[in-house]
Amino acid sequence: MFLTGNIERSVLHLDLDTFFVSVERLKNSRLNGKPVIIGGMSDRGVVSSCSYEARKFGVSSAMPMKMARTMCPDAIIIRGDMELYSNYSNLVTGIIAERAPLYEKSSVDEHYIDLTGMDRFHGCYKWSHELRQCIIKETGLPISIGLSVNKTVSKIATGEAKPNGEIEVKKETVLPFLDPLSISKIPMIGQKTYHLLRSMGIATIYTLRNIPAEMLEKLMGKNGTEIWKRANGIDSAPVISYSEQKSISTEHTFEKDTTDLARLNQILTSMVEKIAYELRHQEKLTSCVTVKIRYSNFDTHTLQKRIPYTSFDHVLAEVAKELFARLYQRRMLIRLIGVRFSNMVRGVQQLDMFDDTPEKVSLYLAMDRLRNRFGRDAVRRASGVMTIREREEKARKQLENALNEQKLMEERLKGYMMYGF
Repeated sequence: MFLTGNIERSVLHLDLDTFFVSVERLKNSRLNGKPVIIGGMSDRGVVSSCSYEARKFGVSSAMPMKMARTMCPDAIIIRGDMELYSNYSNLVTGIIAERAPLYEKSSVDEHYIDLTGMDRFHGCYKWSHELRQCIIKETGLPISIGLSVNKTVSKIATGEAKPNGEIEVKKETVLPFLDPLSISKIPMIGQKTYHLLRSMGIATIYTLRNIPAEMLEKLMGKNGTEIWKRANGIDSAPVISYSEQKSISTEHTFEKDTTDLARLNQILTSMVEKIAYELRHQEKLTSCVTVKIRYSNFDTHTLQKRIPYTSFDHVLAEVAKELFARLYQRRMLIRLIGVRFSNMVRGVQQLDMFDDTPEKVSLYLAMDRLRNRFGRDAVRRASGVMTIREREEKARKQLENALNEQKLMEERLKGYMMYGF
């Protein structure tokens, strides 16, 4: 049940504790021990992260800032610094990359490491402990770890190790460890599923794992089977190498080479919108944008920029247009433009909550639901779509070109007939 072939798996999960708050405390030690909330500054903003001191008052992530202020009036509220948090995230990843045989960056503050087989050379727990101490020493950030037989159990173990602790759950103790815990500890179980299961009288993982898998499958489909497996400590999901994370890209080749800047920026926006939707669909964030142009003489140039993790196309479109403006200096005819997002991690959009109100986040969710139902082109930004006037002008030019070509052909035909061809 816990084996890959004949080898028992060892998977380490690392989670930076209250990541954004911890980074702010590195900047300002006076925040230590005080309730701190990171997020939008206005009442219409959203809580992105909060300290344990604020959580004691009931404050939680994604909560409206107005409600958080009411619950914890003495909290210190900080807008947040996306670029700074991304830099610290990359710093931690760099430390892990230097030491780990195989690691996955699953979000800005979480990593998995596959240590399977390392017990022959190092004790996996000893190695994990030393890595955690190294991260704390080199970054100053608190981090919790969980070591166990698969990703699910190690992630749950990390949650139990917080704040700033470490837990190993060996194969023989997996079920005794899981049994008394709340079903909310299972990573797949969100609010809706939690309330459904609680309405059936299911509160602990022990009760959940003793329900027939077939019953859960009838109730929730394939998700029900997967939840049952996880409640029983079964998870075969591999640690996916971070270096193998693929980029998402798209290119547009023009039928006729162009220097029309308005149209070029319009198409660029449309391209970004489509692949940003794909990012969100895959529940990923990107931290690197690359723009490519190919001139009519086939000279090709690219320019890239590292950015704070995001999947919002209004942010990505501005970066892409900035890169294009810097890249397009020769004012030659352009044959092709392209956009690529890389350095991706898995994770929900949270960093841009400093600037975005709940309404904007809800707008993205609503637009993506429409795209999921009716196709990716069901909703598009006006800046990425030609106006009626532009369409009419394009159609007029196409008709004019066709008439000119027809007239030219007629004149050539007359010439041929005149000379007896």
